[in-house]
Amino acid sequence: MRTWLFVPGLLLVSLATLSCPAVAAQPLREIGDCTIRPGTLCPGADLRRADLRGADLSNAQFTNADLTGARLDGAKLRAANLRQAKLRGADLRNAALGEADLLGAVLRDADLSGADLSDANLRDARLQAASLRGATLRHVDLTAAELRGADLSGADLRQAQLRGADLEGASLAGADLRGADLRSANLDGANLDSANTEGAQFLGAKTQGCRGCPS
Repeated sequence: MRTWLFVPGLLLVSLATLSCPAVAAQPLREIGDCTIRPGTLCPGADLRRADLRGADLSNAQFTNADLTGARLDGAKLRAANLRQAKLRGADLRNAALGEADLLGAVLRDADLSGADLSDANLRDARLQAASLRGATLRHVDLTAAELRGADLSGADLRQAQLRGADLEGASLAGADLRGADLRSANLDGANLDSANTEGAQFLGAKTQGCRGCPS
């Protein structure tokens, strides 16, 4: 609706003509050849140690990108394509990675504490010594993933696919594994103390020295 202003001795003046000029839109952030925005296309990008804290990168394409040591804590990466991406030592605390594709991604020593990875694809991903404390991994696909020495204590792994995963020496203490598929997984030396394994499948799993594994 147009608003009119009466000025004595003058014609009626529209306030629209007195308004301040529009504020220019903020420029998009660039890192190298990569534009930091939802849906960005950055395959193979060099983003080593990049500061992407809290960035919205939903539906972005980062296939084969190098994000070694990157700061992605609190970032939104829902449905992002991170196939074969290098994320070694990356900070992904509390990141939103629901439905993300991390097939074959390298996440060794990465910190994913509190991250949401619901329905994500982590088949064949390398997560040795990664921290997933308190992470949400419901319905995640970790088939044949490398998780040696990883910390999954308190993680929500309901209905997770862990068939053939290597969890040797991993901590799953207090994790929720209800309905998880751990068939043929390597759980040698793993810690499942206080984990909820109701309905979980362990057929063919290696459990030598495993604490809390079903007998």
